[in-house]
Amino acid sequence: MPVPLRGTARYVERHSSTYKQMCNLAQLISIATSQLYVVAIKMSWGDKAKPRAPTRLRQIALVTEDAERAKHLLTHVLGTEVVFEDAAVGQWGLKNFLVPLGGDLIEVVSPIREGTTAGRLLEKRGEGGYMVIMQTEDAKRRRKYIEAERLASVIFEHEQGDAVCIQYHPKGIKGGMMPELDSHTPGPNNPTPVRTRFSPWHACGPHSDGYTPAMERTQHLTLERCVLRLQPGDPAPEDAAGQWEAIFGVAATRDWLAFTNTRMRFIAGSEGLPAGLVSITIGVQGKDEYEAMVQRARDAGVWRDRDGCGCLDMCGIEWYLALLTAHDGRRGKL
Repeated sequence: MPVPLRGTARYVERHSSTYKQMCNLAQLISIATSQLYVVAIKMSWGDKAKPRAPTRLRQIALVTEDAERAKHLLTHVLGTEVVFEDAAVGQWGLKNFLVPLGGDLIEVVSPIREGTTAGRLLEKRGEGGYMVIMQTEDAKRRRKYIEAERLASVIFEHEQGDAVCIQYHPKGIKGGMMPELDSHTPGPNNPTPVRTRFSPWHACGPHSDGYTPAMERTQHLTLERCVLRLQPGDPAPEDAAGQWEAIFGVAATRDWLAFTNTRMRFIAGSEGLPAGLVSITIGVQGKDEYEAMVQRARDAGVWRDRDGCGCLDMCGIEWYLALLTAHDGRRGKL
């Protein structure tokens, strides 16, 4: 019932206790809603959102049919360079190359024989994302936790020197990408492998002095964020982030994961569109570098307009550019 303006002060005084009760009730409802969300996550994954662990998104692998074209586009348009081609991947019927974005890497793989996992992925959904390769402080310890909680299955493990490489089966893990969680043992020359930007990385070969200079030459580039789409009919990106937090220990907030160096977002699935990597955003320090990159993309015919925001179309995904200033910090925290 409307309250006459003239009597408002008297009304508020008379009913102040009721007003306070309503405020308290609203606060309780808000708290209960938050608690219900936490309960829902725990019901889905048990009380397994812990332990979290500092985790870096060190490398994103893409799959393509034409490796040479991909190599030309990535090195020319992004202004980076090939730091390593690993002959060892030939045992899986693949060839590859890696290019740095500062201390982080983009890998491109291409099948060289029939019957490979990468080849089947190409046939199923075309070029695009293949693997998310993360770096933690102790991959073997995390594996023990994952297996004890029956969160995921290991499909490959390899140790070489101070590096441990563990790949997990993508079945049941949301996002349409094969996850890998690796680590380097800290030592006198590498005391903080996860947090040091140009720390050694096993995928680039055994000799860090061969690839670290290339990382430093591309220090104006940063891996800012990436976006993964869920399977068609899956409308719950927050569940996907919660699952990755539970398995790999990466801090999740709603539909985002916060790595030490970058962020990863999940979006709901859409009919007719496959699950997997949708986009990568690269930070570019310096206006001249940024404008030169845009011009090279236009000249190469890979620049696209997306709702007034331009992006690059390469290797089956969208690449967005973010002009950074000297004051822009790292994007690890949400």
